[in-house]
Amino acid sequence: MSLSIYTNTETFVQWFRSAAPYIYAFRGKTFVVAFGGEVVSDGKFVELVHDLNLLNSLGVRLVLVHGARPQIEARLSESDVTAHYVNGLRVTDEAALVCVKEAVGKVRVEIESLLSMGLANSPMAGSSIRVASGNFVIAMPMGVREGVDLKHTGEVRKVDAEGIRRRLDQGEIVLLSPLGYSPTGEIFNLSLENVATATAVALGAEKMMFLMDTAGVVDEAGTLLKELTAQQAEKLLLKSKALPEDVGLYLPCAIRACRKGVARAHLISRHADGAVLLEMFTHEGIGTMVSKDPVENLRQATIDDVGGVLQVIEPLEAEGVLVRRSRELLEMEIERFTVLEHDGMIIGCAALYPFAEENAAELACLAIHKDYLGSGRGGRLLQGVQDEAKSKGIEKLFVLTTRTAHWFIEHGFKESDVDQLPKQKRDLYNFQRRSKVFVKSI
Repeated sequence: MSLSIYTNTETFVQWFRSAAPYIYAFRGKTFVVAFGGEVVSDGKFVELVHDLNLLNSLGVRLVLVHGARPQIEARLSESDVTAHYVNGLRVTDEAALVCVKEAVGKVRVEIESLLSMGLANSPMAGSSIRVASGNFVIAMPMGVREGVDLKHTGEVRKVDAEGIRRRLDQGEIVLLSPLGYSPTGEIFNLSLENVATATAVALGAEKMMFLMDTAGVVDEAGTLLKELTAQQAEKLLLKSKALPEDVGLYLPCAIRACRKGVARAHLISRHADGAVLLEMFTHEGIGTMVSKDPVENLRQATIDDVGGVLQVIEPLEAEGVLVRRSRELLEMEIERFTVLEHDGMIIGCAALYPFAEENAAELACLAIHKDYLGSGRGGRLLQGVQDEAKSKGIEKLFVLTTRTAHWFIEHGFKESDVDQLPKQKRDLYNFQRRSKVFVKSI
């Protein structure tokens, strides 16, 4: 076997293992995925269909919300219907509504057709996706804005969440168009983002995703902001004066959805191949994720965290950085561990072993997942363990290490002798390993 083949195989195995926790976590969860008509008109929907098919096969319950803006604009032009706008809202009169219905219907049929593909030797081979569309969205007119009657331009009044859930329970993908219906039989032209947000909230979706032209939300320096709380996103909207149009459109929806019960909202690029999969199944993601509260927290470990802790420490044990711990020993000592959790995944851990007679404690097994090294998480873990130690009346921390001496020195530890260890720990010192001793008063 050539080295290049081995490397590719090894990379695939590592990726698949890293994706496994997400695959398990997302099974049976509801995702609302929203995309504009540009995805269809640009010919990019075929690639997206393959990814949606994969999500569906993994047990994700999918609700798709499509837009049709470019198709509507083209149909208006073909029919010589002049479009009128009020603060970016199209005035949908009778003539415009005819164009809207024709354009939306054409886009929906095309999407349903592509979702039905089952070509051999393609990612859709053997798929049997069933698509459900219907009058799931009840709408009402927006009415008069700035003295102008918007006529058939409307907004969501209610989403038939129970009807959608019944279809999802049958393993179907639900496809929603930017149209809504009133109890009196009227049809209203709705916005993609309004339908997606109202649907995600009504379903209590795990995730709502907007595919857009930009990569996500960036700061003033142009750096992509991978994660934002709803509060941080709101401050950014108030502070930033020149946001891209799609960010200005979708970020308020992400904030509103998260504050109303949607677990996560994602803003990702529609131009990146596999963007949905990269955002869902990699640690770093590809766009911006919005959540109501911070997705990362320090907490005391429980027995359910043993598997996650092992995933973090086993690579370091293999390299000889950490002393090996059996699963049985870890289960017995798990209450001594503090874990750093990021979006439900254990990315760091540290243990505290008190020696009451000396008012001292050993800091042990401090480890960070390799994908998060150099991000300051180790320092955060250390501070958390120090705070825990102080609360227990401990005055001194010591650590034994063979590889990370400089890191501990940078964080206030001073090199010491084995003789300065608590007697019980000194009696267990491994002279073959020859770990250096560092001490810090707290």
